[in-house]
Amino acid sequence: MKIFSSLPSAQLLQLSLFTLSVSISTMAYSNALSSDKNNNVTVSLIERGQATENIQIAPRPPRQPQPPRPPQPPENNDTTTLIDGTVVDTQQLIALGNLLYHDTNLSSPIGQSCASCHDINTGFDNPNSSNPTSVGADLESFGTRNAPTASYSAFIPAPAFALTRRGTQRLIGGLFLDGRAQSLEEQAKGPFINPVEMGNSSEQEVISKVAISTYAAEFELLFGENILLDAEQAYNYVADAIAAFERSSIFSPFSSKFDQVQAGTLNFTATENRGQNIFNNKGDCRRCHGRNVNRDNNTPEVFSDFTYRNIGIPSNPQLPALINDPSFIDLGLGAVSGDVRNDGEFRVPTLRNIANTSPYMHNGAFSTLREVIEFYNTRDTTFSEAPEVNRNISQGRIGELNLTTNEINDLIAFLETLTDA
Repeated sequence: MKIFSSLPSAQLLQLSLFTLSVSISTMAYSNALSSDKNNNVTVSLIERGQATENIQIAPRPPRQPQPPRPPQPPENNDTTTLIDGTVVDTQQLIALGNLLYHDTNLSSPIGQSCASCHDINTGFDNPNSSNPTSVGADLESFGTRNAPTASYSAFIPAPAFALTRRGTQRLIGGLFLDGRAQSLEEQAKGPFINPVEMGNSSEQEVISKVAISTYAAEFELLFGENILLDAEQAYNYVADAIAAFERSSIFSPFSSKFDQVQAGTLNFTATENRGQNIFNNKGDCRRCHGRNVNRDNNTPEVFSDFTYRNIGIPSNPQLPALINDPSFIDLGLGAVSGDVRNDGEFRVPTLRNIANTSPYMHNGAFSTLREVIEFYNTRDTTFSEAPEVNRNISQGRIGELNLTTNEINDLIAFLETLTDA
């Protein structure tokens, strides 16, 4: 094991960020969950042999290449130990991850990067909010799920089971909305070779593109000479670098008004104060968007307990998969675990930057925060649409909150304070 020498400053962009003290473990799933990490939850309309002419989507302007974040000197010289035991300079690893994350040459055809669907300007989700799911690099294929935010993803724990108050086991954590990836590193490997996302045929194809990139020399200086000749190991390092970037403070800055109020440097308005009270009490939002039981109480709140629930979201008639197959149903965690008791369950998302990450829910069924809250408020009373998966639906106070219009306004005002500056 060795620490590779520092890169010349002229060769490598460095970011205005420092690494959070976050460690996402890579513990395996409990035997109670049989997970297929290669489970493909997206659908290619072309592969299914179905026409796409009947899909009505909003016009999408050509993607503009998104540059890496502006360079600044690193905050420190700490090192990071990778999964394979290699020790590297943390800031160089983050800077390389930044380049990989924004490289639109790493898709097939070229033009799509990680940032294309997880943009900093829209809370690290898809900047095109007019469609329920993201279009792939080929501009023809669509995934089946709304792109989740990558902000604060560093705080999603590895999947593990915990006992509930009723003495039953409940899954907590896991990347992707169905928890099928155990870590940020594993998650980062998926989109590059997903046929309806970045469209590469293999890990080798990705690494061949890295080998001719402007940062290939930096890659070899960090991970070893000729590492790009070993596609499998180099691909692991690509994932390591992107995961390090996603763990950096640029993804989790804790810079919202909520954080400033917590720090005592700002005050909520009367409306925001009322909204926070509704969030914690009458609205019972904290039941799912409160602190995870395994979290350190000294860690800032990320507004998710990372459990899985079926809250009765209706099907989205604008979903490309449903347009092409009216019988399409997304079983979520149930498709991964094989347990019908998990059908329709998805991981509770963070509410950080929620005002910027429309559309909402796993299928983009709701376009605004008001629609989301009205669903929670009336699901069991006047809401008229049937659940996509009509079993295992969470009960309790969800569905009949009796919130007034003014209370909904107050709650939205509080949620808007969770947007990072």
